[in-house]
Amino acid sequence: MKRVVLFRNGTTTNGKMAMITHSIQELLTTASQKFNINARIAYCSQGGEIDDVKFIRDDDIIYVSEGEPFILPQNAKSAAKSKVIHPDWILLNVGGKNFATSRQTLTTKDPDSMLARMFADEEGIPKWPTTLDNNGAVLIDRSPLYFEPILNYLRHGQIILDKNVNPLGVIEEAKFYGVESIIPELESQVEKNPDHKPLTRRDVIDALIRTPHTSELRFQGVNLAGADLSRLDLRNINFKYAIFHRAKLTGANLSYCCLERADLSYANLEGSVLLDVKMLCANLEGANMRSCNMENPAGTKANLEGANLKGADLEGSQMAGVNLRVATLKKANLQNCHLRGAVMAGSDLENCNLSGSDLNEANLRGANLKDTAFELMLTPLHMAQAIR
Repeated sequence: MKRVVLFRNGTTTNGKMAMITHSIQELLTTASQKFNINARIAYCSQGGEIDDVKFIRDDDIIYVSEGEPFILPQNAKSAAKSKVIHPDWILLNVGGKNFATSRQTLTTKDPDSMLARMFADEEGIPKWPTTLDNNGAVLIDRSPLYFEPILNYLRHGQIILDKNVNPLGVIEEAKFYGVESIIPELESQVEKNPDHKPLTRRDVIDALIRTPHTSELRFQGVNLAGADLSRLDLRNINFKYAIFHRAKLTGANLSYCCLERADLSYANLEGSVLLDVKMLCANLEGANMRSCNMENPAGTKANLEGANLKGADLEGSQMAGVNLRVATLKKANLQNCHLRGAVMAGSDLENCNLSGSDLNEANLRGANLKDTAFELMLTPLHMAQAIR
């Protein structure tokens, strides 16, 4: 049950408190009764249409309409304009670091990029709903380390990288922002510069030996594609944005590591230890994760929220309590997995094989279960676990 504040579309007065339990239709029925209207559409405070209650959190502000498009309340318009430092200047908050730049910089060099399309409005306000911080900066949840050289490229057309900035990381961010013109030159730098070739097992072992056990070891954004890191103790290392494409990590201990947004596509992690690992939005497509251990009774659970596990093989893995919310598990093999108490709400399980798995108390609400295999389950799957 969620508590929300309802307003009529385009207004911020005469709000109504409401409790929502099951569906958007229930929300619209409640709004119709409270405002004496025929409510047909619900919008979030940024103007996006809400079509599922799982997107609603406690104390959210919801605007309801009788079918008309979203109308930004007048005081919200004034607040948005007051936070623009100048019509031709833009404030960005990228991963917690602030950047100030001109609208011309973002829209001229690469006019087809996402940034150019966002800020084509001459008033400096983004063309589509965004989230602003307390200073009026547009919040972007990406790496500031790799964004800065992209912004400088848009300013003067030159690619200048500090020695601690991996061009592979900049390439990935350029793809996200749609700044395609920078990519060919960065790729040529990777090919010419041996310093940007993938690290080897020896490089990683040397770093482990040199680093005191009291210091944090960071491999953030590094290229470890194809590296043989099998059976190494890699606990507590920051591998955020790192590239492990087709790397060998069999039997490795990756407990407490940060692998957020890392590329582990087609990597071999068979038998690895992943206690409390953070793999938010990681790319694990086609990865071999058979017999992995993610189960830590004494600590927090492994977090794979939003991860891409399309076609991954997790057969026989210990995954009790793991967070797989809104993860992609299409065509994944989860046979005989221990998924007791796992959070799989909103995940894509189309054509996924869950035969013989323990799904007792697992949360599958809102999951896509099209053609999912549930043969020989250890415990019956109750409808309440899957119904939204």
